Amino acid sequence: MTRILITGGAGFIPSALAIRLSQEPGTEVIAVDNLATGDLNKLELEKHPRIHFIKCDVNRFEDISSVFYAYRPDFVFHYAAVVGVKRTTDHPVSVLHDIDGIRNVLDLCKNTGVKRVFFSSSSEVYGEPVEFPQNEHTTPLNSKLPYAIVKNIGEAFLRSYHKEYGLDYTVFRFFNTYGPKQSKDFVVSKFIRAALKGEDITIYGDGLQTRTFCFIDDNIAATTATYLKQEVINDVANIGNDKETTILELANLVVELTGSSSKIIHLPPLAEGDMTRRMPDIQRMRSLLGRDLLPLRSGLERVLADTSFILG
Repeated sequence: MTRILITGGAGFIPSALAIRLSQEPGTEVIAVDNLATGDLNKLELEKHPRIHFIKCDVNRFEDISSVFYAYRPDFVFHYAAVVGVKRTTDHPVSVLHDIDGIRNVLDLCKNTGVKRVFFSSSSEVYGEPVEFPQNEHTTPLNSKLPYAIVKNIGEAFLRSYHKEYGLDYTVFRFFNTYGPKQSKDFVVSKFIRAALKGEDITIYGDGLQTRTFCFIDDNIAATTATYLKQEVINDVANIGNDKETTILELANLVVELTGSSSKIIHLPPLAEGDMTRRMPDIQRMRSLLGRDLLPLRSGLERVLADTSFILG
């Protein structure tokens, strides 16, 4: 039996990952989460008996160490973190506490024989980019916000633990991922929620800032491929879509697809954290997938087919 530990397991992306990995033959998944922002319903535990959930705070060594020593995982996906631009800029000290979780997880990995640790980094480590598309190895990391700096520190921890202790790792730099179970305070779900209720859709600034939107299934297929195919070992992979869309275009598309009467309202630009452009180089991700990524319109239609979490 292969045991996989996923931290932050009740979150949007890690819960989908837990469900997918639990379907692999001979695999048991241990999902831990402090449920500060996670939702246990996303794991659908009644449908997936090979997922075991433990309420646990990875930033507290006494919490997470007991899980490691009780279950002795073979692989670890460390996804637990404070996320969301506004949440992380409003509460920067809580973001810094995630450094404790990174250190705790890596110390326990090296001490319990974990074969490889997978780390959820972020496109935010690129900061305001100086190169397009943003490449894992040639684009400078220009992070300034606490959230981005902590992710950068996490990547440095992984490189250091590999060099000194031989602990293998994989870094995922996530760009915007969306899907039916996404929390309601992220841009896609926020726009859809407002549109379905006929409420104003608010945009910061002129809305011409660009993002790329990756459907959850593409994210999970690419990240699980690194595990199943033993690829991207001791290396980094951008995980996202490479089709740029302005926030204003996204809002208009949501209004169109929902047939909403919502008005688009422009608010003053955010003081920090709202980068002007995002576009990853996803050559490595395309190789992992071996297929095209789902277009934004098709992905939004899938989200609209199940809005229970967004409206819940």
